[in-house]
Amino acid sequence: MTPESPTLSRRGLFRLAAGAGGLALLAGLTGCAPRSTAPIASGAVDLSFWTHDDAYVKFFTEAVPLAEKASPFAYDIHVTKAGAADIVTKLIAQAVAGTGTPDVVGLEIGAFSRTLRGNIAPELLVDLSDAVAPFGDDLIAARRAPFSKDGKLYALDSDTPMTVYYHRADEFERLGLPGTFETWDDFLAAGEKLAAAEGVSLGAIATSDPGGTVQTFHVHLLQRGADLFDESGRATIDTPEAVETLTMLSAGVQSGAIATVSDMYGPGMQSGLKSGKILGVNMPSWYSTYGIQPSAPEQAGAWRIAPLPRFASGGGRTGAGGGTGFAALRNKPATEAGVQLITSTYLDKEQQVSRYKAMGYLPTLRSVYESQELIALEDEFFGGQRLFEVYRDIIDEAPAVHQSENKPIMDTVLSGHLLRAYRGQVSPAEALADAAHDFRGQARG
Repeated sequence: MTPESPTLSRRGLFRLAAGAGGLALLAGLTGCAPRSTAPIASGAVDLSFWTHDDAYVKFFTEAVPLAEKASPFAYDIHVTKAGAADIVTKLIAQAVAGTGTPDVVGLEIGAFSRTLRGNIAPELLVDLSDAVAPFGDDLIAARRAPFSKDGKLYALDSDTPMTVYYHRADEFERLGLPGTFETWDDFLAAGEKLAAAEGVSLGAIATSDPGGTVQTFHVHLLQRGADLFDESGRATIDTPEAVETLTMLSAGVQSGAIATVSDMYGPGMQSGLKSGKILGVNMPSWYSTYGIQPSAPEQAGAWRIAPLPRFASGGGRTGAGGGTGFAALRNKPATEAGVQLITSTYLDKEQQVSRYKAMGYLPTLRSVYESQELIALEDEFFGGQRLFEVYRDIIDEAPAVHQSENKPIMDTVLSGHLLRAYRGQVSPAEALADAAHDFRGQARG
C-alpha cells in the first residue's frame, strides 16, 4: 500500500504552502526524520504522531494492542502535541524542508481545509479510499465528505458531530415549555415571550470571533439542507435556504429569543449558563464535554438534549459541527504502519463503542448505532437520559459538510455580513448577497 513517488516539486509545494497560511516555524512541534527511506513492511516501527488533543493521545496509546493484533507491526508511538492551526502550518513547512514530517497526523476540520489548496492533500497524505472500501456504506458518507478531495478520502473522521438542542429541563418545566419544539417558528414565538417576560433566552450564537460566528450560522444552515460550499468547493451562501436560515437567526437575536455571546466557551457564555439567562443552545454532540459541563458543573441533572426544531419549509432535525480527521503521510518508511494504525483502531466497532463511552465522540460506522450497550447508557449529567437514543433517532439525517481551500476567506467575509443582519442594518438576503459578492472578489484575488 506504499504510494507512488511524489510529482510536485519542492518549489511548487513551497508556493502552495505559502498560499495555505504561511510557513512560520513554530516552537514546540518537532518531528523525527526517518533513518531510512525503505518502507517498513512488518515488525518494530517508531511512529511519529501529531495531534492537538490529549484525548486522542490517550485513545491511540491505549489502542496500540488492537493495532498490533490486526497488523504485522509492533508500534512505538512518539507523540507531539500542538495547537490545531499550528499542526497544519508546521506539517506543510516540514514537507517543504523535506524532513521531520509525522507518520500520522490529526487534522481538525478547519485546519484540513488548508490542505485542499492545489495538490497539498494528494501530495502529502495517503488516499485511504481503498483501505475503507470493505466497509462500504457502513462508513457514514456524511463524515467522509469533510476530509475528501476529488472523490478521494485523505483522513478518517473521529466523530459524527451531530447538533442537538441542549436545554435546561428544570427551567423548561417551571416555565411550561415543551421538551421539544416542533419548528423554529414555535421556538421563536416562545422565546420572544420569555425574553420580554423573564429576561431569558432559549438559544445563543457567537458574534465576535469570525470562525465562531460563521460556525453558529453554519450548523443551522446544514440543518436546513444547505452548506457554505458544494462538492466542488464553490461557495453556495446566496441561496433561499441560506436566507431562510439567517432570517430565523436574525429574528431570534432581535427579539431576544437568541442571545449573542463573544464565543461559545468564554465568560459571556459561562455567565449566561450559570445565571440561567441562557436556557438552551444548538451545538454539536461534543459540546456537552467541552462547553456545558465545564461551564456549569453545578447544574448536573438539570440538562437534556432533543432533536432540533425543524425549519417549516424543509431540512432535517440535526446539523453538524467540527471533527478531526486522522491521516497517514505518504512516502515514509512507516506509511503502511500509519495507515493500519488508523484503520484498525478507528474502524473497529468495539473501539467505536469505547470511544463514545470514554470521549463522547459519536460512531462513524452506521451499524454501531444499533449497539444495545450504547443505547442503554444513561448520562447522569443529563438526568439519566439515554442520549444515544436521540442520536440513533437522527443519525440518518446527519448532513455532509463540504470544504474549500477558501474557507478562511469565507469566515472573514461572511462573519461581518452576518453581524450586519443580526443588528438589523440590512436584510438577510442583502447580507448574504453582499457576502457572496465580497467572497468571490477576495477568493479570485
